Amino acid sequence: MRTFIIACFVTLCVTGVWAQGYQFTEVKRIEATPVKNQASTGTCWCFATASFMESELLRCGKGIYDLSEMFIVRQKYINQLEDNYVRRGRGNISQGSLAHTFKNVFRHTGIVPEEVYSGINYDSDKHNHSEMSQYLQAIAEVAVKIKHRSPKYYELVNNLLDTYLGELPSTFVYEGKEYTPKSFAASLGLNMDDYIELTSFTHHPYYAKFDVEVPDNWEHQLMYNVPLDEMMETIDHALNKGYTVCWDGDVSDKGFSFVNGVAIQPEVKKIDDYASTDRARFEQLGETERLEEVYKFERPYPETNVTPEVRQEGYESFVTTDDHLMHITGIAKDGNGLTYYITKNSWGTERNAFGGYLNMSESYVRAKTIYIMVHKDAIPKALGNKLGILK
Repeated sequence: MRTFIIACFVTLCVTGVWAQGYQFTEVKRIEATPVKNQASTGTCWCFATASFMESELLRCGKGIYDLSEMFIVRQKYINQLEDNYVRRGRGNISQGSLAHTFKNVFRHTGIVPEEVYSGINYDSDKHNHSEMSQYLQAIAEVAVKIKHRSPKYYELVNNLLDTYLGELPSTFVYEGKEYTPKSFAASLGLNMDDYIELTSFTHHPYYAKFDVEVPDNWEHQLMYNVPLDEMMETIDHALNKGYTVCWDGDVSDKGFSFVNGVAIQPEVKKIDDYASTDRARFEQLGETERLEEVYKFERPYPETNVTPEVRQEGYESFVTTDDHLMHITGIAKDGNGLTYYITKNSWGTERNAFGGYLNMSESYVRAKTIYIMVHKDAIPKALGNKLGILK
């Protein structure tokens, strides 16, 4: 039922101390549903996209929904097995994926509410796919080895998924009305063709689509490649117009600290950019020592000017990797006036003191984004014209 409360993320962001010396003023915040926990699974892609779609439903006046991530995840596993087989075992059957996988399953299979399909059919109150994924891997390997998928193969796959995730409902009753997964999806009024993925890299032409070379893009979905400044402009434009942003990027960087509630890209080489109280002391420190102090997360420091070249270097040196998807729901400013993006994670509410949210600096987002997904109407008109997206 729609009885849970919309996440209210105002307190520390507006008046309180965040990450010890960090203080933020909220500039813009868009409604989002409560933080959930992907737990011991690699399904951030689905949790982030489901959260994004739930905010879309709120934006469209459809009310509060809690969509089943595991309904989508289950079909994704089946689709991956199919892809892996026809690629003769060279596909990706890991737990990861990207936002367009949600769209593709929603479009072809539908969706159900969380209360109809929790995806936990084992002795646990949290998701855990570690054992199940190994069995799926084994089934996939045998089929490729014998070059055949018998009826028993499909029976094994479905029985395994039923055992861990639960049997899929063909019909269900929700708020007094009977649905199928497809009819429920249709009732939501979301058009998956309205959601556009944008990326920004210099090794492909701008304003054209390309297959982003990350392992989780196993469906080889094409994304629009745009200049970095225009990708960032799209994020700001979307949020200021009341649209949220589904974000995919790197969280392996030392500047990403979920426990401290911030993700930063500090500049430690340009001493002149530091406040006078820090400048003299930092001049006596080497780069390593400066970084150690900055990564105590005691207060904001100057951040790196991330150019397309800096961003590309991180991607091509494998420093910037496709790690994690999250949901950007607002904008904040720190005490120095720098922009941060209020970001909803899917690691539960107990792993940091900020209700499962964090603030990613503009510099961090410029450097560490792999791609974003937004509603097509959230794209600035000038960029939409360049991409041929009619609004």
